[in-house]
Amino acid sequence: MKAVVYKGPRDVVVNQVPDAKIEKPTDVLVKITTTNICGSDLHMYEGRTNVETGKILGHENMGAVIEAGNAVQRVKVGDRVCLPFNIACGFCENCERGLTGFCLIANPGNAGAAYGYASMGPYSGGQAELLRVPYADFNCLVLPQGAEEKENDYVMLSDIFPTGYHATELARMQVGDSVVIYGAGPVGLMAAHSAAIKGASMVMVVDMHKDRLALAEKLGAIAIDNSDGSCVDQIMKLTGGHGADCGCECVGYQCCDHTMHEVPNLTMNNLVKTVKPTGGIGVVGVFMPEDPGGRDELAKKGQLAFDFGQFFTKGQRIGTGQANVKAYNRQLAKLIAAGKANPSIIISHELPLDQAAEGYQHFDERKEGWTKVVLKTGS
Repeated sequence: MKAVVYKGPRDVVVNQVPDAKIEKPTDVLVKITTTNICGSDLHMYEGRTNVETGKILGHENMGAVIEAGNAVQRVKVGDRVCLPFNIACGFCENCERGLTGFCLIANPGNAGAAYGYASMGPYSGGQAELLRVPYADFNCLVLPQGAEEKENDYVMLSDIFPTGYHATELARMQVGDSVVIYGAGPVGLMAAHSAAIKGASMVMVVDMHKDRLALAEKLGAIAIDNSDGSCVDQIMKLTGGHGADCGCECVGYQCCDHTMHEVPNLTMNNLVKTVKPTGGIGVVGVFMPEDPGGRDELAKKGQLAFDFGQFFTKGQRIGTGQANVKAYNRQLAKLIAAGKANPSIIISHELPLDQAAEGYQHFDERKEGWTKVVLKTGS
């Protein structure tokens, strides 16, 4: 089968590799039809993780079941499925509590497993023609009839739509709240979409890329252009000096200031400044336990100089961590089916799998107009 393989920093290739296959009775084999390039993939692409050479990438996956293990009961051959990026067993202590992003079984010795990602287990990714899905009865979201017509919407249920929604949940957003979101990448845009769906009174999205801010405006948000470094002043003015009711961090450890210098703690400390006293902060941008390419000694150890004194004084709350996709994907799928959510609005490019390297390069360079890339493997 063809698959996108990591060879080294800024070097991915589409190679012929051995076909994925069923390995355990609880597996299914999925023929991938759509798979996305995620902003999180760029951390690996840029050499900022410990991902191993030869890893098949891709954790935002959708396709059709073509084979099922003999212990699989719910999922059937022919089902069109969207796959949470979290691989979860469904029966450990965390899975039983709905915390499927922190499964204790799927990646022994660690809390959490995923397809095709650094330190998230031995699982191959789905930027390929075939994908093995473990614990398939639990992990597969079986989509409704006619899902092909909204494939580009449903594939967003694998990660970024639930992750954006999760950001608002971690921030404890309530109906009528004002929300500030740092980052107008795919996850930040999905946080804005989620906040609007949940009834926010005002959604502000901070970024420096005008094409991404234009998409935020299409989603009903107020675009905060931080090209001159004035985002804090802009937000405080819009909120009458009080700050937003809550805020979301959707950038992560590679965030940059307005001069394009990497400042890992910038968005976190700006959230402390621009969220009101007692407000909530939800962090879904990736922060790694260690960063080989860190710009200072703290960053290399996955640490930040955080304004904890101000955070404490304001009595703010913070929630962090990857999304437990299964906590949200079924309900969000109903919104897509009903036409109440259209996450595909952020897609800028559809490419065949063979052009994955080109997609990675342009997305990584943040070229104007490259906001979200989906890869198509064919029928």
